[in-house]
Amino acid sequence: MRFLRPNRGRALTAAGVLLLAACTGLALGREKKPQVAPPPPPPPMVLEGGRSLKYEGGFSSEAEARGKPGFWGHLLNIIAGAPELHRMMRPYSVATDSRGRVVVTDPGSGGVHVFDFEKHKYKFITREGKDALVAPQCVAVDAQDNLYITDSESGKIFVFDAGGKFRRVIGSLKGGEGYFKRPTGIAVDSAAQRIYVTDTLRHKIFTLDLQGNVLGTIGQRGTGETEFNFPTELRLHGNELLVVDAMNFRIQALDRSGKFLFSIGQEGTLSGSMFRPKGVDVDSEGDLYVVDGIFDTVQVFNRSGRLLYYFGGSGDAPGEFQLPAGLFVDHNDRIYVVDSYNQRVQVFRYSGAAKPAGGVQ
Repeated sequence: MRFLRPNRGRALTAAGVLLLAACTGLALGREKKPQVAPPPPPPPMVLEGGRSLKYEGGFSSEAEARGKPGFWGHLLNIIAGAPELHRMMRPYSVATDSRGRVVVTDPGSGGVHVFDFEKHKYKFITREGKDALVAPQCVAVDAQDNLYITDSESGKIFVFDAGGKFRRVIGSLKGGEGYFKRPTGIAVDSAAQRIYVTDTLRHKIFTLDLQGNVLGTIGQRGTGETEFNFPTELRLHGNELLVVDAMNFRIQALDRSGKFLFSIGQEGTLSGSMFRPKGVDVDSEGDLYVVDGIFDTVQVFNRSGRLLYYFGGSGDAPGEFQLPAGLFVDHNDRIYVVDSYNQRVQVFRYSGAAKPAGGVQ
């Protein structure tokens, strides 16, 4: 039996051709697809008093956090195949931590996305087995960047540290069921060592210590002050606890003890009304941003309840929404809006009124 001796020169030449094809993106037998230009971003909104709102972009998957691969990474992807990257399925809530990382809950994928755009890193947090994370709903971040995640299906609250390591579960009973009927919104007061969580089906807010012991409740079902009808999202801003009182079509503001301060909103289909209020937050000038999941807009109100402006609209182009949900305003007035049906988060930047030279008002 004879063995054919390989021609070393030909082998090297073939390898060089394959490498050249890989580097230039000309895979054998495959044509390059023509690139379609993305829709243009919306123009900046010029607002009263020199204020403005600008669209900054959006993200939907691990790929945006990691960025484009370098030469060798691109070559490896062509030879071995591109890795499977996590992407949003049905995102709901969003927050940022002190490091600028963006945390997005995703009940559609049963986990939590953590995007670190500055360091080009990404982490997907989930938990299986006993006390599994089933339907992560809302997220809050404490002063140490620990994550508090409500699970609307299991009836529990999951706590992870800043690195994504599981720390504990709150509300897990002996039989495995959760203490809460449907925990949704959550806020953490690190200074007072308190956790606030809405139990949507009980129409009230629970106050807990950081170990999960129930200290008391706020509210009951009704339409009066400090009464709720399916409350959902919470946001703690200074001394104010903002509550999305969903089926009363309003936002209620309480102090940290649960005392009523003010409310904005009413039922209706016109601008300034609320039909399906979702996320809520406050900018540096004290104005309230409210997502409406049916109007596909974010409405901005002053503290007297007057509509200042709104942005968005139905669609999938930049600056448009389909079933938007959570919202978060960071300390730089960057506004993160969870565009749930479009499986992405969109980012806007608010610029407040320009101050006169020398800081004189």
